[in-house]
Amino acid sequence: MAFPYIRTMGTEVDAFLGQLARHLRPQVQKLAVLLLQRLKGELPELWENADIAALSLEETAQHVTALLDLLETRPGASASEAPPAALDLGRLYARRGTPVSRLLRGYRLGHLGLLEQMQAEAARLTGDWHMIHLATMRLVALGFDYVDRSSEVVVAAYQEERERLLQRRFALTDRASKLIGTTLDITRTAEELTEVCTEDFADLVTVDLFDSALDETGTGSPEALTQRRVAQRSVLDDCPESPLRVGETHAYPDESEPVRALATGRSVLKHIAGTEMPPWVAPSDSHGRVLRDLGLHSVLLVPLHARGDTLGLVQFVRHRTSAPFDDDDLVLAQEIVSRAAVSIDNARRYTHEHSTALTLQRTLLPRTTVEQPAVETAARYLPAGSRAGVGGDWYDVIPLSGARVALVVGDVVGHGLHAAATMGRLRTAVRAFADIDLMPDELLTHLDDVVIRMQREESPDEGETSATCLYAIYDPVSRRCSLASAGHIPPTVVASPASGETARVAGSPEVPVGPPLGLGGLPFETSEFELPEDSLLVLHTDGLIAGRRRDMDLGLATLHGVLTSAPDSLEEICDRLLAALLPGRPADDVALLVARTHALDPDHVATMDLPSDPAAVSGARRFASDALAGWGLEDLSFTTELVVSELVTNAIRYGRAPVQLRLILQSTLTCEVSDASSTAPHLRRARIYDEGGRGLLLVAQCAERWGTRHGREGKVIWAEQALPATSMPTIEVT
Repeated sequence: MAFPYIRTMGTEVDAFLGQLARHLRPQVQKLAVLLLQRLKGELPELWENADIAALSLEETAQHVTALLDLLETRPGASASEAPPAALDLGRLYARRGTPVSRLLRGYRLGHLGLLEQMQAEAARLTGDWHMIHLATMRLVALGFDYVDRSSEVVVAAYQEERERLLQRRFALTDRASKLIGTTLDITRTAEELTEVCTEDFADLVTVDLFDSALDETGTGSPEALTQRRVAQRSVLDDCPESPLRVGETHAYPDESEPVRALATGRSVLKHIAGTEMPPWVAPSDSHGRVLRDLGLHSVLLVPLHARGDTLGLVQFVRHRTSAPFDDDDLVLAQEIVSRAAVSIDNARRYTHEHSTALTLQRTLLPRTTVEQPAVETAARYLPAGSRAGVGGDWYDVIPLSGARVALVVGDVVGHGLHAAATMGRLRTAVRAFADIDLMPDELLTHLDDVVIRMQREESPDEGETSATCLYAIYDPVSRRCSLASAGHIPPTVVASPASGETARVAGSPEVPVGPPLGLGGLPFETSEFELPEDSLLVLHTDGLIAGRRRDMDLGLATLHGVLTSAPDSLEEICDRLLAALLPGRPADDVALLVARTHALDPDHVATMDLPSDPAAVSGARRFASDALAGWGLEDLSFTTELVVSELVTNAIRYGRAPVQLRLILQSTLTCEVSDASSTAPHLRRARIYDEGGRGLLLVAQCAERWGTRHGREGKVIWAEQALPATSMPTIEVT
């Protein structure tokens, strides 16, 4: 069909373009296919999967239809906005990370190809080259106007989607910074990483760590390629994408992408075609079929790297999310994993230090409570359950001369290895001072000097050393307890029930609390009180009764309430106290020592006051011999008389009145001689022609232990002998 040459240009050109549009309308799909074939050669990266190809075909057909509508229905009107598929494709390109310049190039090439197709069809409709020229000019003007307007709308949709993606990524980064590393637990930190990243980033996240990163002792070999799956999370139930379960170990194939990523420390972005399943992704054919059915298409491999050490590998997988990972996703994953790696390394270091400190702490504390005739004891030590870690709390039970026993509880300020080591040094110092039988206030004074010396020896980076301590001495003969406190909580005394009653009475004695150890120059004071028979003496650190959400007075009232109905078993008492006061893990270390006091049977104590006269020595020997006969210990008479003779002679010759001899039968036989002089005797070697100087040497040879303890009004020299196994009497305490 040919149009006649008409001089009225505007009307005829519009009519011709309308006819051209009607002629091309049945060929819309064919034109779209031809245009896509041309664009695929120019921009192949825009159609890397079936979803993009299908949407691109729909989008191109809509563009052709829109332009034909413009030519046919409104030939003189302005171009309309872009069709819906164009907006969807622009958003998809934004999600894929395709530069907007590539998208606009595709529009220009598509417009040029469509104009060429229309110009060819116009030449087949008319032989009037002037009309063809005018129609081509009008097509170019309308086409450029349409491309400009539709491009603006598509670019706006592209930018809006990119901004939304950036906001999502910022939100993901912010969420990761808040939710990853909330605890100092390696496994929990890895789980937090998987939880955050499967919400809106990946469809599967796995975290593998080297055994060296999980080894609490820190002795694992970092060269070992074996890894352990510590956490994994999928958007699907039961993680069907992963052939491993949490806790299982595995090793990636040699020369695989994960091994190269771990070796080089560089992250890997891997796109996987539908039929391609590398062995490290699908170790078996059956698992490969599962992954192909799920549509797995891209993987990110990001090494966990912190402080110069490679800890493991994190995998991010997409299958349900249609958009594959791009370079922006890789940068985002690296940032999140970098933060997680620091948190995991912190948790690893904390776990190692916490384990070491706890081992040191438990090694330095008494492993078992030594049986003491004077007291029956039970104890507990609980490390802190918070990030603070193991502290310097300790307790101790120390046997003393004269059937007495020392009960100790202390708390070093701070946590970690330094606090545990300081605790060990102070506990050793307390035992050394207790061995020379210092009174409680004097012992704390010497211990205060030790802490001050430790402060001078330590570097400023370690912080100032300080501690609290409570030192108590119980004498089962007099049933008196003397104690002193260096900044420590007074003990709780629980008296036995009165006659006809079942409830006990719990309370804290009036004990002056001195300054904490390490201040220096301030005095400590010894308090003394009598304990009724079968009393409970409860010593503890402040972690038992105080906490972030509990007032100390309330905690102390709860402790007293539990003790008023305390059972007979000391172990059960400890359990009840911990259950009532610490239902969860304690925020601070806790040391608890519960002691039930016993009174020594008066029949097992023999006392004789002696005049300050050498003639009294023979009477002292007879007194000792008679006491041993009454106890059925005649086998010890010779050595005991010798010891008594030397000790009494020494007190009369070098001491001051009054002089007293006391024999105590308990688990050992103790001979004590007291006088009012504070001069301490000492062991020395006598020369051949010396008349004296051999007394304490003889005592040392006859006794298992001997020593001197000082009091407010003099001193006591004592010597202990072991009881014969064949004649050991039954020792009763009340």
